[in-house]
Amino acid sequence: MKFSKITMLAAAGMLALSVSAEAKTLRLNHNNPEDHPLHKSMEFMAKRVNELTNGDLKVRIYANAQLGTQRESMELMQNGSLDMARSNASELEAFEESYGALNLPYIFTSADHYFDVLSSEIGDDILAASADKGFIGLTYYIEGARSFYANKEIRSPADLKGMKIRVQPSPSAIRMVELLGGNPTPIAWGELYSALQQGVVDGAENNPMALTSARHGEVSKVYSDDGHTMIPSVVMISTTTWGDLSAEHQSAMRQAAKDSMLFHREQWDAMSAAAVEQAKADLGVKFIEVEKGPFIEAVLPMHEEAAAKSKVVADLIARIKAKAQ
Repeated sequence: MKFSKITMLAAAGMLALSVSAEAKTLRLNHNNPEDHPLHKSMEFMAKRVNELTNGDLKVRIYANAQLGTQRESMELMQNGSLDMARSNASELEAFEESYGALNLPYIFTSADHYFDVLSSEIGDDILAASADKGFIGLTYYIEGARSFYANKEIRSPADLKGMKIRVQPSPSAIRMVELLGGNPTPIAWGELYSALQQGVVDGAENNPMALTSARHGEVSKVYSDDGHTMIPSVVMISTTTWGDLSAEHQSAMRQAAKDSMLFHREQWDAMSAAAVEQAKADLGVKFIEVEKGPFIEAVLPMHEEAAAKSKVVADLIARIKAKAQ
């Protein structure tokens, strides 16, 4: 039986449409710009998912909070209206207590200790802990150490007295600033630039990338490097979406997420260092080294307080500290 070229092309087209119809696309929302290392790492993950599933599973990434704020993304993901989201351990503490252990100031002794914990069973246990909350974590992206920035030098806790410091809506972040003598003020990330500019808050705390990617260095000229916390970003998926994936697609997603975590670590340090130089040269930001001892002493009670409130967090704290030995 002979087929004309037109008939064969039509059949090929129908096959392509059939394959395309079977492909599943997941939506992933986050609040960073497209030139941010976090976005680039999520793009890497999406590419790996596509490769590992031969195009049957795709991830479409929405930058700049196109589908909602981090808080809104969490709620949409929990009810199954959004497939995936990127937030961080600080905000996730309000949804799952296990993340609180990662948010404690000075719980990590070094960048290597930080990464070792995240890539161990400790990190895996925290990612899985929220399964009954409507989402699970897939991977972590390191974001370096967070420090205070404002228009004055903050060399000791005494310098924070009376200052309104923007914090994430996290019990740990709020408590930390309180112990250091400041006035913690939760404000959405997208509103922080204008809040700094208009004096609604006197300062904020984040890694140096915030000075350039979010342009905070335009309105805050002193970065006081106290390195109080190392809080990772977390890429999550709705349990509704996860349950609809085949075992093969779940495996591919986990592998892609793990690969992107390693990719992210490789690029983060270089891009963070470049941000510091850009903040100095282009924005005139002054970076100062801080004696950390007084800061550590002021916030150390948080470790005992957190352990006393939750057996789960107490166990995680002990495991994290043991990992440093």
